[in-house]
Amino acid sequence: MPTSPAYPITDHTFDVIVVGAGGAGLRATLEAAARGLRTACITKVFPTRSHTVAAQGGISAALGNMGDDDWRWHMYDTVKGSDWLGDQDAIEYMCKNAPEAVYELEHYGVPFSRTAEGKIYQRAFGGMTSHFGQGIAQRTAAAADRTGHAILHTLYGQCVKHDVNFFIEYFALDLIVEDGAVRGLIAWNLDDGSIHRFRAHKVILATGGYGRIYFSCTGAHTQTGDGNAMVLRAGLPLQDMEFVQFHPTGIYGVGVLITEGVRGEGGYLTNSEGERFMERYAPNAKDLASRDVVSRAMTIEIREGRGVGPKKDHIDLHLSHLDPKIIHERLPGITESARIFAGIDVTREPIPVLPTVHYNMGGIPTNHMGKALTLRNGNPDTVIPGLMAIGEAACVSVHGANRLGSNSLIDLVVFGKAAGMCAAEAVKPGERHADLPKDAGEDSLARFDRYRHANGGTPTARIRLAMQMAMQEDAAVFRTGETLKKGRSHIDEIYKQLPDISVSDRSLVWNSDLVETLELENLLQQAIVTIESAVMRTESRGAHAREDFPARDDANWMKHTLAWLDPATGSARLDYRPVHSYTLTNDVEYIPPKARTY
Repeated sequence: MPTSPAYPITDHTFDVIVVGAGGAGLRATLEAAARGLRTACITKVFPTRSHTVAAQGGISAALGNMGDDDWRWHMYDTVKGSDWLGDQDAIEYMCKNAPEAVYELEHYGVPFSRTAEGKIYQRAFGGMTSHFGQGIAQRTAAAADRTGHAILHTLYGQCVKHDVNFFIEYFALDLIVEDGAVRGLIAWNLDDGSIHRFRAHKVILATGGYGRIYFSCTGAHTQTGDGNAMVLRAGLPLQDMEFVQFHPTGIYGVGVLITEGVRGEGGYLTNSEGERFMERYAPNAKDLASRDVVSRAMTIEIREGRGVGPKKDHIDLHLSHLDPKIIHERLPGITESARIFAGIDVTREPIPVLPTVHYNMGGIPTNHMGKALTLRNGNPDTVIPGLMAIGEAACVSVHGANRLGSNSLIDLVVFGKAAGMCAAEAVKPGERHADLPKDAGEDSLARFDRYRHANGGTPTARIRLAMQMAMQEDAAVFRTGETLKKGRSHIDEIYKQLPDISVSDRSLVWNSDLVETLELENLLQQAIVTIESAVMRTESRGAHAREDFPARDDANWMKHTLAWLDPATGSARLDYRPVHSYTLTNDVEYIPPKARTY
């Protein structure tokens, strides 16, 4: 058995390794395994605890079950919602393949809610329109308000059926890179403390978002963007990290998500005067405007003194006017959440809500088949051999500057399948592997060992809280150059505290202190490139709202930000790559930029 200086290493070899067992990871794993590849899925939590389980409202696809719909209208809405930063070739691919992807889920066993005719039920969601913005589309297929839960359990069952090799509760530490190609990765088994080295022809990162760089977040505490940080430490870039989505309706004080499906079913927001204020900000879509528009409107109402409550610091969300039967059938999950976390009976009183960090549009740059990209030798679409990325960890980019609600779940399954297909086309089952370098993974284990024996004076939790508060205060819904630069200075100071970190547990088995420390480094490295990218983008676009640069600037900023990190110094380097202003087929034309109104 090969060894590192301090740790025995167990080696594994697979055709494809997927890191992450959320919706994207399981869909890619299923596709690769079904096509005959020896496939492993590595996940730090049990698959059905992955964060996709928390997705509530539904999955978008132009099925047309509740009225006229067309995938071209879906594409138009997605391009518009992205504030024209989305790549239109990838958006076309997603929207065109969305109906088939939903019907596949239905055939796998996802228990979608049904219409009286037995069709898949679809609800309205923010930014989803018919006839290129002329009407409201009911495009979001739903399993009550537990759609992610239903999809995740179904996909896990399908993977078990195909004899997938799961490595459950393994913490991925770092990629193994040789001559610019990704050859595998190294991971720590939390259950028995052993170290494992995985070799594969393709590594597919599906490790989710990094919302926990903020203090108030709808995401699980496991949402630490581990794959993104692995990419940064491998000397590769992340894309569009400045675009962080605030969901309009997190429960006040705790941040627990209240699905957009509430407003899709007829719920509405009011200020302290009882006014349905969204009619002023979005006269047509009103409460179903895109998330960035609603979040900013709520923030303005609070800033101008029309917030609700003794401190006038939140907004009311009403659904007591809805039929209790409808609430029970279509919104049981949020009814329970409101009762537990706000002490509210939604049939009688409004839910106190506040915009809360929910989704990261940025991530690992990829093309529409999931191949990871970098800027090299002047080519902004240079494929990184051996590396793929999907889901919230990836930046395809279909969401651009702002994701529309219910586009995340369709992103997972469409591009998860695409990555599995692409891997199967590139790799022959059982194809021979070249030997790994003899020292593969040693640098990663040295970093691991350094944190395991860290004996500084600052607990992990104190550094994490300082990071989260700096991001919450200085890179929030509204931003200015002054606040962002202050935030950058704070994050730089916090990053410099890492060498003084204190880890009290030296064990290797279920060492949560060490896990949280490794996750903190991952989060801090992403916080650095997020705030540096935001400082440099001197415009307002989608979720990135600069009060000192309130207009969208297509002449100078119609481009993706690429950010590299030097882990030793914590300094970021930026460059840019063009938005794909072309489509894949002749089925639809390029949609030119225009003012974004709702």
